Amino acid sequence: MSAMLLRIEEPVHGAVLHHRHGRQDSRGLEVRVRGTVRPGDLVTVNGVPAMGAGGRFEAQFHLEAAVNVITASSDGPAGREVQQVQVLWDRHSRPRYRFAIDDNIYFLRELARSQPRSLFAIPYLAALRALHRRFGTRFVLNLFYTTPDADFNLAQVPDLYRAEWCGNADWLRLAFHAHAEFPDRPYEEAPPEILARDFDQVAAQILRFAGETAYSPPSVIHWGMVSPAAWPVLKARDVTVLSGFFVPARGSSYTADGEQLQVAGPADRYDINYGLDAERSEYLSRHDLWHDFGSGFTFSKIDLVCNNTPAEQVGPALEPLTANPDTAEIMDIFTHEQYFWPFYQAYRPDHVQRCEAAIRFCAERGYEPVFLPGPGVARITGATAPDQSNGGRH
Repeated sequence: MSAMLLRIEEPVHGAVLHHRHGRQDSRGLEVRVRGTVRPGDLVTVNGVPAMGAGGRFEAQFHLEAAVNVITASSDGPAGREVQQVQVLWDRHSRPRYRFAIDDNIYFLRELARSQPRSLFAIPYLAALRALHRRFGTRFVLNLFYTTPDADFNLAQVPDLYRAEWCGNADWLRLAFHAHAEFPDRPYEEAPPEILARDFDQVAAQILRFAGETAYSPPSVIHWGMVSPAAWPVLKARDVTVLSGFFVPARGSSYTADGEQLQVAGPADRYDINYGLDAERSEYLSRHDLWHDFGSGFTFSKIDLVCNNTPAEQVGPALEPLTANPDTAEIMDIFTHEQYFWPFYQAYRPDHVQRCEAAIRFCAERGYEPVFLPGPGVARITGATAPDQSNGGRH
C-alpha cells in the first residue's frame, strides 16, 4: 500500500488558534489551511474546493466552535484520501502573562521558625506583594515537601495564617512541585504511584495550613519531566496545563546568566517536555500552546526564567516573541525561590529586579496577569469568557 500523500500541515492537530491567526468576527475565526497532496488531485476542505498546484493546496476555513474538525479530501486517478485534524478556537483570547515560582520551601521554613504576625513579614512574600500591588501580578508558588537536607518539611508549617492565605488567594496561590529538590528529574521514570504519593502529600499540607481557596493545581512539575504513563495521576488531580521548555536535548537553551548548559542526549530528542515526542516538542518550541486531545492537557511554552536572565536582558529576550502571532499572546514567566536567599550558593542579589523587569515588560505592553491552571480546556484556552468573580482566573 502506498503512503498517504494528503497531509494537513497548517494548522496542526491540537493547535490553539486565536485572533492573531486569522480574521475574527462575531461569527468565528477564518484561518488558512495548507498542506500537501498528490499532484493533480482535487482537494476540498470541509466540502469547499481548495486551491492547489505542484502538490500543494490551500483553503480558508471558518472556525465557529471551541473545538473544530477540519477535513481535507482529495480525489484523483489513484483514488480518494481523507485527513482530519482537530483544533481549538480561543474565542476570548487576549494578551496575558502568568508568573510561577518553582522550588519553594525556604520561605515556609522561615515562617514556621519566626511565626510573625503576618505572612508578609517574610521578606520574600513582602517582595511578591509589592509587585502585585504595583502591577497586579498573580503568583503561583510551587512547593517542595521538604528541604534538601531534610531539616524541615511542610508538616511543620503552622495553620495560623489560613485567613491571610485565603484573603490573598486572588493573587497568591500554592501548588505541588515535588517531594524535594533532589534527586533531579524525580518523575521522569518513576512509577505513577510515586508521583501520586508525593502529590497528595504536598496537597494535603497546603489544604491544612492555607485552605482550599489558596490551593492551585500545578502547571510545572519538577524538571518538567513526567512519564506519559503517569499523566493520568495528574489528570485525576485536576491538572490541566503543563508548562515546559520543549528544547532539544543537546545544546539546551536553558541558561545560567548567559552560560549555555549542554544537556547530554540524542540529537533528535527533546527535553523538559513531559515525555512528548520530538514532533510535538518542536512545534511547542515555536508556539505558546498545544492541546493534546488524548490526555486532555494543554502544554504551554515557558518564555523566560528570571533567575537566569539579568534585568537588562529581559526586553531583548521577550520583545521578538511579541512580533510573532504564534508566541505573542501568552507570556509564560517563571523563576525559582532559592535565588532570593543570601544563604543560597547561587544567590542573585538582583533577583527581585529581574522579576520586576519581566513583569514590567508584560504590563507596559498590555498583558493581563492570569493564573493558567483552571477547570477544563475552555477555561484554560479562553474559549469561554473569564470568570471575573474568580479574580479573572484563567
